[in-house]
Amino acid sequence: MSEFRKDPVSRRWVIFSPERSYRPNDFKNDERKDKSNEYCPFCSGNEKKSGNEILVYSKIPNREPNTPGWWIRVLENKYPALRSEKSLEKKGIGIYDKMDGLGRHEIFVECEEHVRCISDLSLVQIEKVILAYRDRYVEIASDKNIKHILIFKNYGEDAGASLEHSHSQLIATPVVPKRVETEIEGAKTYYNFRDRCVYCDILDQELIDKERIIEENEEFLAFNFFAGKVPYETWIMPKQHNAYFSTISKSQIKDLARILKRVIKRIKICLGDVDYNMVLHTSPVNTNNRIDDIFHWHLEIMPKLTKIAGFEWGTGYYINPVFPEDAGKALRDVILDEDD
Repeated sequence: MSEFRKDPVSRRWVIFSPERSYRPNDFKNDERKDKSNEYCPFCSGNEKKSGNEILVYSKIPNREPNTPGWWIRVLENKYPALRSEKSLEKKGIGIYDKMDGLGRHEIFVECEEHVRCISDLSLVQIEKVILAYRDRYVEIASDKNIKHILIFKNYGEDAGASLEHSHSQLIATPVVPKRVETEIEGAKTYYNFRDRCVYCDILDQELIDKERIIEENEEFLAFNFFAGKVPYETWIMPKQHNAYFSTISKSQIKDLARILKRVIKRIKICLGDVDYNMVLHTSPVNTNNRIDDIFHWHLEIMPKLTKIAGFEWGTGYYINPVFPEDAGKALRDVILDEDD
């Protein structure tokens, strides 16, 4: 039974979820192996074993549920951090606060074939992944108990992935995470001082400096962030101001699929098959505070090249051994095929 507990000092909520300790882990050795011939619950033919579909985009008409013939399947996580059937009951224990683990925890299985990395999927397939992100986001946001929806991808053991098959996750919570609150507070302070969106100004600055830019198309800019916490930390940001990912247009979906595929390929060619986390940063939902003018949704990709150790935990500072200008040049210099 999962539950939230609040740190009374930092005001940060922690999710306790004992069920997560039962997750399988198919990365047993230090070296990554090709497991394409081993059993995978996400592969075509194993649909009935992996769980019931919440959402599916079918390749064939009149397809039976939980059978082959699909582009993407969205499932409830078998080992959820949070559950939708729980209540939002809040309790106090002396000075401490806690509440039941209400929320959603879903898996996006991104393809039928046993493909590991999203950059190896076709552009059409990646577009459908992004479309599924949007559709599930919109549906879950209709639940007034939900205040924040996080979509993310863990790629590789060091990034927290327990299965190889290309997939991503969604976790929706009844409270806004502390880190998101901090981002919003910073964006609000900047807006109150300059009467402009800080993220729009970041975009303008990157277009002026150019040295950290990796990729650009009509709708999006990809760049190594000026103050990245980790080496090669890459942001993908829409050029058009928008606080809410849920309003992404069809043309933006196409351009996001293309730039995401190219950016991940550049990272893989430059750094090898490195583990990474990809996180969608977007505005909270169902709150009284509208932040349309101050926030700007974007993706952050963080390769796992360094370890977070005592200094980082103790201070909140990060030591990044690679200047983003050097990282930007290295990724920009990667030669991609014309079809990418």
